[in-house]
Amino acid sequence: MLIVGLLSFFQRRARRLPIDSRLPFLEGRFAIVVPLDTIGSLSNRWSYGFAFGAISSSVLLLFSERYVPFSVPHWARAVVYLVGALEVGLAYFPFFACLSTPFRGAGAVLGILYSVSWIIVTLWDTCTCPAGKVLGKYQKVIVQWPCILSLIFLLGRFTYMLVKAVRIHLQLEHEEHQVQHVKRLLKKTPAHSSESLSWFQSRVYEWDPCFKFPNRIIGTAILSLIGLYTITLADYSLSDLAFDQLDKWRDTLQQLTVACNQSEALVGLVPELEEFTYVARKSWLGTTFFASLTSVAYTFHVLACYRKHLKRLWAGQKGFLPEKFHKPSSAVSVAAIARYSGWQIAFTLWGYLIVHFVQFLFALFFVYLLILPIIHGKALTMLTNLGIILLTIGLVVGLVILQIALVQIFFLQEKMSPTDKQKPLALNNRKAFHCFNYFFFFYNVVMGFSNCILRLLSSIVVGTWLVSRIDRTIMQRGYEGMDPGYSTWIGMIFADHYHNNPVMVCFCQLLVSNILERDPATVYSTFNNTSSGQYSGVLDFIVEQLDLICHAGANLVQAPKSAANHTGGVATRHNQNSITHQYNNSCV
Repeated sequence: MLIVGLLSFFQRRARRLPIDSRLPFLEGRFAIVVPLDTIGSLSNRWSYGFAFGAISSSVLLLFSERYVPFSVPHWARAVVYLVGALEVGLAYFPFFACLSTPFRGAGAVLGILYSVSWIIVTLWDTCTCPAGKVLGKYQKVIVQWPCILSLIFLLGRFTYMLVKAVRIHLQLEHEEHQVQHVKRLLKKTPAHSSESLSWFQSRVYEWDPCFKFPNRIIGTAILSLIGLYTITLADYSLSDLAFDQLDKWRDTLQQLTVACNQSEALVGLVPELEEFTYVARKSWLGTTFFASLTSVAYTFHVLACYRKHLKRLWAGQKGFLPEKFHKPSSAVSVAAIARYSGWQIAFTLWGYLIVHFVQFLFALFFVYLLILPIIHGKALTMLTNLGIILLTIGLVVGLVILQIALVQIFFLQEKMSPTDKQKPLALNNRKAFHCFNYFFFFYNVVMGFSNCILRLLSSIVVGTWLVSRIDRTIMQRGYEGMDPGYSTWIGMIFADHYHNNPVMVCFCQLLVSNILERDPATVYSTFNNTSSGQYSGVLDFIVEQLDLICHAGANLVQAPKSAANHTGGVATRHNQNSITHQYNNSCV
């Protein structure tokens, strides 16, 4: 609280309050301290990410109730979780406040002191009591090292801020990359630009220097990765203990079988139970790695989807979204920003457990279907049964393909042009088609039963496999609103789109800069326009590029609609000045 109070004292309120007239010596001090800008800030992103990493152990502790010193009724657990979350947020608030404060020197000094105190306390707790019930004698060392590493990084960051005495202009970095994005929109796209991409860029990830992830997204990804690391360790240790307990029960059952000689059912059950425990242990431990790898891949894939979806919205493309989500509520979108980080972390951790269980079931199915029959000398029987299953599936699929082939050959009219890729949707041999449809009706009824079960199983597998993918819905079309995670994702990307659209931000900055150049004493002087010269150069660049586009009318027709719409408002200096004049009149 002392650090927050000091930072609040350094800042001045932009809007005067009645208390300022009673206490004029404060000069508007004690303003609100903002820990981080979750919407528009794109500077110090990795510092904020490691600040989130420093609180990872405390955030994961919220999933348990060990921090509650007393028992509470079940109905009050939601309040307890809220109090615990507020406690964690207050304890780590100074890290974010020292990073975001405009008073870099004071923030660096206070951040160094707070980081050193946290490092000392964490190391002392880890060294004096390293053991735990789950991971053994070095549990805290294994669990706490990401947190300690993040604290050391923050200490280095605050030290760098103090030694260099650099005043970091957050808006400057934000403007530079957005200006580059607008410049790229106005440049002519090469006809074969995709040929220069490497294999990794074309198939895995293409780096975009004109796009930067907000600190909220980076912090969420780091917390998710640290959470996956912790929950994977806990999963490995707890599953080992669980299988050890299962082995003890198996031994007890075996002793009971020896004591009761007449229990023939138990005698036959013991070897099967012993085999099952062995297979289950190996399958669970083996799928731990694949489940972790899947969850890590999902975490990075969500980042790629965030960039892809946001760039589509910048281009005016909403076709990838359900129609009901094309205009989300403003309140829902802003609230989604507050919900997203916590929900994404929780979805990632739950998704790991669910995906792990699904992969475990597939591993058991694979072992009992293929591996164990070979070990027991029943490979021929297994291959026979497998051949029958594959033959049945092949016949079913073959008959479906046969129906399509017959329709393609006999019941569709010929192509209207030799260059057409397929025949037109026009019937030929109608009477024969009606007979064909009649006889296959009875067969398709039988096929419908099996396909219904297959559809249900596919939905279950895909839904559980993608439960942590908050960027896509697991509900069917028309029921997307019942997926709260997907609704949060849509609201979040729309809020970021409205607040951080590079074209709109650059246009508004150019508008304000032009007003300040003509009348520096206007109300717009509250804006930070130290880099207005940079934007005048950008305006010259825009005018030059638009002149070239206007001379090449054919190229303008082929340009995206979104780029034309975005740049039409600043076509010339004359238009820009006229818009500025209209804007002044409307504001007055």
